[in-house]
Amino acid sequence: MELLDPACPLHGPGIDPSSLVGRRLIQVLASWHTHDGRPVDDPVEVWLIDDQDGSTNVASGTDWCLMVESSRPDSGFDMGDWGRIDVLPIRHETPFAAHLGEPVLGIRQEWELATGRVALELDFPSGSVRCESWSGDLRIVDMPVSPTTSMP
Repeated sequence: MELLDPACPLHGPGIDPSSLVGRRLIQVLASWHTHDGRPVDDPVEVWLIDDQDGSTNVASGTDWCLMVESSRPDSGFDMGDWGRIDVLPIRHETPFAAHLGEPVLGIRQEWELATGRVALELDFPSGSVRCESWSGDLRIVDMPVSPTTSMP
């Protein structure tokens, strides 16, 4: 269900990601949960660093909302028996890697009444990336190039 900007009851509205439009993605950092020496397949959260020194954090909230906030990356931490969280620059691990150096052309969001924002799509000249809260985890997927995201 798409609604007009209901805030997450637990985490609040976050930032308006439309401020990313026109900014160039210059770096992406991600936090990874490592347990027994093995990292999980998907990042826990990502930070999109743009050419205007902005840092946008995207993460799944505990209530399954998709949090989008302005914050600087943290340094990771040790969780004892549960492993650790490491914050590292991405190389090829997320769909954002293919869009490094590209400007954000547009964004789309999806909302649910009970949880607030549940998805965010960012359009780049060479394609789109969808971030969503999926069963309480962050899921980031590459979207195919569409006529609205391709450049002549």
